[in-house]
Amino acid sequence: MYNQSSIGSFASTTTVAKPNPMNDYEVVQPPDDSISSLAFSPAAIPQTFLVAGSWDNNVRLWEIEQSGTSIPKSMQSCGGPVLDVAWSEDGTKVFMAGCEKQAKMWDLASNQVVQVAVHDAPIKTCHWIPNYPCLMTGSWDKTLKFWDTRSPTPMLSINLPERCYCADVDYPMAVVGTANRHIIVYQLEGKPQEFKKLDSPLKYQHRCMKIFKDKKKQPAGYALGSIEGRVAIQYVNPTTVKDNFTFKCHRSNGTPNGFQDIYAVNDVAFHPVHGTLATVGSDGTFSFWDKDARTKLKASSEMEQSISTCAFNHNGQIFAYAVSYDWSKGHEYHNPQKKNYIYLRSCFDELKPRPTS
Repeated sequence: MYNQSSIGSFASTTTVAKPNPMNDYEVVQPPDDSISSLAFSPAAIPQTFLVAGSWDNNVRLWEIEQSGTSIPKSMQSCGGPVLDVAWSEDGTKVFMAGCEKQAKMWDLASNQVVQVAVHDAPIKTCHWIPNYPCLMTGSWDKTLKFWDTRSPTPMLSINLPERCYCADVDYPMAVVGTANRHIIVYQLEGKPQEFKKLDSPLKYQHRCMKIFKDKKKQPAGYALGSIEGRVAIQYVNPTTVKDNFTFKCHRSNGTPNGFQDIYAVNDVAFHPVHGTLATVGSDGTFSFWDKDARTKLKASSEMEQSISTCAFNHNGQIFAYAVSYDWSKGHEYHNPQKKNYIYLRSCFDELKPRPTS
């Protein structure tokens, strides 16, 4: 089903490899520039595939074997840096969006790519919604659009209060975070429409967002990460005031003088089985958390560069994270000699909630 013709088309990197501080599996032939997005294939197909979007304008696809071995399968080039990637629910197509102001659909069986969305500014997020079906795109042109991939015009265009910085979809809920700390929750049943508009509980710029489910496996709220080394856990309909809270993460332990280095939270992801979560940051670490017990389950060693994005596979056995510069310290700290990495970690047991005494 998957095209093998471009196995040899991945560019190779010759820089000296950094020792892997967590001893995780290393994905071969990683992107040549900062890695913006990772996504695993859905449960609908028996194999496990991983796609990565990068600022080198390419989207790469690997097959991940049970042994942890990664096999490069194919690559597609876009007309600009790729900011987000997403899968169709049947695992036959990959969507990719970014700075060329377009979203494209990559049919993996035919290896053909077609444009399926367009905006007036770079597209920051793309999400496939199988219930319609349609592609949702959020852009820096301050719009959220829904696309039937067979039509060049959107099914629906919604004006946002500011540029889209992050978004997530778990039917029947969508949540969008924009510049100036706006949060908009949409209900998707019937026709997408605004359900609630909120001010962020965080004081600084949003960086990432993921929806979480309740015990009935229904979308109930979202985690929101920002540049201030803090994550907010927000229920859309909280039962008590104490349900919503924020916690600090990706910060140094501080100095005797009381100073503390604070790093951006670049991505958050919820474990698909346990409901616990992972955060990754500009400090080059990942952490696993139990939001219900409000405890940290695990913290990683520090990598040589930032961790820019992360993802769990569909059954929660694999945690993927990308080590690449996120430009949080400006261009003067960018070292093109430093290789980008994607690591795979066997994580199922580490993310189990601890039993309560």
